Amino acid sequence: MTLRIYLSGEIHTDWREQIVAGAEGLDVAFDSPVTDHAASDDCGVAILGAEDQKFWHDHKGAKLNAIRTRKGIEDADIVVVRFGEKYKQWNAAFDAGYAAALGKSIIVLSQPEHQHALKEVHAAALAVAEEPKQVVEILRYVLTGALPG
Repeated sequence: MTLRIYLSGEIHTDWREQIVAGAEGLDVAFDSPVTDHAASDDCGVAILGAEDQKFWHDHKGAKLNAIRTRKGIEDADIVVVRFGEKYKQWNAAFDAGYAAALGKSIIVLSQPEHQHALKEVHAAALAVAEEPKQVVEILRYVLTGALPG
C-alpha cells in the first residue's frame, strides 16, 4: 500500500529531509510546496510580470503556489503540517484546514509551547508529533504494524 505524503509548513529547517531519509525503504511517496523561499515569493512576478505594490506581488505568487499546494494536498493520503519555532506559518494553518475539509489524515509536527495557539489544528489532526522521527515511526506503524524498537 503506497502512501502519498504531503509535507506542508515551515521551510527554514531540514525536517522534510529527516522524514524522507527516515522513511527510506517504506512504501511512501513525498510531495511538498516549493521550498526555495525566494522562488516561492517571486514566482508570480517572475512569470506574470512585475507589480508596483507588494500586496499584488504576493497575491500573484500565492495564487501560483496554490496550484501546486492544492494538487499536493488533494492527492495526499496523509498531510504532515510542520509549525516551526521561529515564524508563524499562517500558510501551514491554512493547509491544515484545507486538508481537514477534504477529510485527509493529518499529522501535525509542532513544539509543546505552541499547544494553545494550535489547539484547533491539533484537534483536527490524527496525531501530533514533536520530532520528525516520530512522524517516520507513525508512517512505519501505519504501513507495517511495527512498533519502534
